[in-house]
Amino acid sequence: MSKALYTLFACLLIAIIAPAQQKAGEGKPQTNRQSGNKDIQRPVPGYDLGKYLAENIQYPERAMDKNREGRVVVKFVVNEDGSISDCQIVKGINKECDKEALRVISNMPPWKPGMKDGKPVKVMFQQPVVFRLP
Repeated sequence: MSKALYTLFACLLIAIIAPAQQKAGEGKPQTNRQSGNKDIQRPVPGYDLGKYLAENIQYPERAMDKNREGRVVVKFVVNEDGSISDCQIVKGINKECDKEALRVISNMPPWKPGMKDGKPVKVMFQQPVVFRLP
């Protein structure tokens, strides 16, 4: 098959799969970027998040020994009750720092949940965790 035929096939496949995935996504966490969800009140921690991260991050020794610094971005869900779940690395720097960022984010105290139409909803959120040597 020619390159043009492969491209056409790929476009058709995407056109068929994309709408099916959107319908299957109902009930998933909301994001403010999705159309129609601009009226969602974002979740917020009920505490100083910067202070929490600073007090709870334990810089991995191996990362310190190798002078590894950087920013790990963690994606997670703030549930209807404010609890944190489904933590995933969006952008990492190495195994040790990524694991530590997941640990700290997973153990955060509950947040004030996101709200839509006066009811709490699950909302996906991203948080950077910075590892910087003194």
